[in-house]
Amino acid sequence: QVQLVESGGRLVQAGGSLRLSCAASGESLINNFMGWFRQVSGKEREFLASISWSGRSTDYADSVKGRFTISRNNIENTMYLKMDNLRPEDTALYFCAAVSELWRVPGRASNEYDYWGQGTQVTVSS
Repeated sequence: QVQLVESGGRLVQAGGSLRLSCAASGESLINNFMGWFRQVSGKEREFLASISWSGRSTDYADSVKGRFTISRNNIENTMYLKMDNLRPEDTALYFCAAVSELWRVPGRASNEYDYWGQGTQVTVSS
């Protein structure tokens, strides 16, 4: 059973930066697509970015393109989200996710992902 644990969320001022981490355990995810989502209370979970098993292919939502960078370290079984130039509207609970099927390329919908962490809160003050 795969477990994902996010960390790195905290309160930060607008214009600041954070790096979120997602540590995977239970199984290696080196052959699985992974992604980051966020959710504000009362709204649907929003796709932010995804990364292929090798890390060579990435995809970003328009809302974060140019400000967020997704990466992964398969040796450490960890994925990251570097967030720069943060805005108050980036305030949300941030989740990491992974696809269970090897080599499957997911779409951006949250139901394309099978494993989820519990989330880490990012709050951006103005």
